[in-house]
Amino acid sequence: MASNPANLWVLLGLGLAGIFLFTKKFKKVLREDFGAFIHKLQLLPPPQPAPPKAPHPLTGLTFAVSDLFDIEGYVTGFGHPDWAKTHEAASRTSVVVSTLVEGGATCVGKTVIDELAYSITGENKHYGTPTNPVEPARVPGGSSSGAAVAVAANLVDFSLGVDTVGGVRVPAGFCGIIGFRPSYGAISKIGVLPVSVSLDTVGWFAKDPNILRRVGHVLLQSAFGGQRSPRQIIMADDCFQLLKIPVDRIAQVVVKSTEKHFGRQLLKHEILDVYLNSKVPSLKEFHNKKTNGEVKTSSIRLLANVMQLLHRYEFRSNHEEWINTVKPILEPNLSAQMNEIMELSDAEIELCKSIREEMRSAINSLLKDDGILVVPTTAYLPPKLGGKEILSEEYQSSSFGLLSIASLSGCCQVTVPLGYYNKCPVSVSLIARHGSDRFLLDTVQTMYKTLQEQAETYVNSKSSNKDSRENSAEMAKEKGNQAFKEQQWQKAISYYNEAIKLNDKNATYYSNRAAAYLELGSFQHAEADCSNAINLDKKNVKAYLRRGTAREMLGYYKDAIEDFKYALVLEPTNKRASLSAERLQKVFAAGY
Repeated sequence: MASNPANLWVLLGLGLAGIFLFTKKFKKVLREDFGAFIHKLQLLPPPQPAPPKAPHPLTGLTFAVSDLFDIEGYVTGFGHPDWAKTHEAASRTSVVVSTLVEGGATCVGKTVIDELAYSITGENKHYGTPTNPVEPARVPGGSSSGAAVAVAANLVDFSLGVDTVGGVRVPAGFCGIIGFRPSYGAISKIGVLPVSVSLDTVGWFAKDPNILRRVGHVLLQSAFGGQRSPRQIIMADDCFQLLKIPVDRIAQVVVKSTEKHFGRQLLKHEILDVYLNSKVPSLKEFHNKKTNGEVKTSSIRLLANVMQLLHRYEFRSNHEEWINTVKPILEPNLSAQMNEIMELSDAEIELCKSIREEMRSAINSLLKDDGILVVPTTAYLPPKLGGKEILSEEYQSSSFGLLSIASLSGCCQVTVPLGYYNKCPVSVSLIARHGSDRFLLDTVQTMYKTLQEQAETYVNSKSSNKDSRENSAEMAKEKGNQAFKEQQWQKAISYYNEAIKLNDKNATYYSNRAAAYLELGSFQHAEADCSNAINLDKKNVKAYLRRGTAREMLGYYKDAIEDFKYALVLEPTNKRASLSAERLQKVFAAGY
């Protein structure tokens, strides 16, 4: 049969259109380089020195920088198109970027940041939110989102970001990589846009602890030497209580790793809230001013408030003239905070600064030269893209409280990945006193492999226990089914009880137990079991039929009819549901 030429042209057109749409969609989904880069470029290192001199320490490594670092010939965009339009290209490259290039690394681009580097979500409506390579439906974390994504996606060996209130630590945690926030003032900020001058630090990301350490030695201008081991590992127990996942998922991994490397005697537990109450007296004054002393608030949550006030105040001070002159369209939450900060008094700001100084002294006193403080990086798993969770007071208070410890004290902190929970990255943070950056880098290198091994062991043991319990539960259910067939109703219920104790998330176990209860005339128990089954599985037809029967026997006729009708929706040909609904409607449907 001959084909119609017109039809062939239509088919050809549809095919080409399909290819075009597929290609367009494919590109959109992939988003070149996961949307991490805002500018591609290349800064090449100098030639290698002639032997016998050693090669450059960062030879062969590539890196990217957040769009806060000046690179000669490029506008530093600050995450906002209006900033880019109103500023000239940089005339010099920032000191930290130049240092890395001279150290042998190749810079390949500038990466996306949050709008004005202000948030910790990693979302940017102007340039697009970089895709979290580990969990694309979740935020990558910010402000240095693109820099973290570039490392997590293996696009570069390491990258630079700025950590003010968590700008390196949070995206490292959310993207499952290592992030280092050095001691305040340890790394030059010449040629780096200021966000909050008393909190800003230049930090970096890597996947490999050896690369993290190599970069650190170049930036900190310290020679390689013998590694120092910690003499005490302090677990901040109250900080771990802020976690929204099981505490053991992180705490036990650190405990086991510490015991394996240094022995149990090094481990110490501390209630940080109690310690800070005695060491940071200005916190009490701040608390009384904010709540009139009427509401009990933990030190950690108060510190979150102090850090945020300093952050907003200094940001406004740095950029108020530009904001007032350009009047850029800002993200609503940012805009509201800019207006709110104008109401702060000088006395409140001075009090916040006093707390910052007392925090430095308190943490240094706690850790001395050889201590490590262990805290969760954030309280939450990475929130979903566009989710409102990150704006909630609880999220802000708990997450910023944990981040404030290093930000306010000026101490160094490293975020270390510990695998996954519910398919999302989890991490832990290690903090050392101000100036102990090399010691902290050495500790990470020592503990990293064991931390990963212990995280994997923990997950496997939990998974093994879960599988074992689920198998035992299935065996108990089968025994219950056999007893039911033999009309041994009470014995069947005993077996179903055992199955539910082993696995209380299986709808079938509740539904089967309900059937046995019906045979014994225990209609209330049967109704309750069926409701549990339906809560676990909205499409469990047997549970609707059995609950309908139980409700009929209890005299809840209207509810029984609804159950039988819903069973029919799920299975339109179910004769039992049809006959039961029809019978009840004929006898009791008056007024329904």
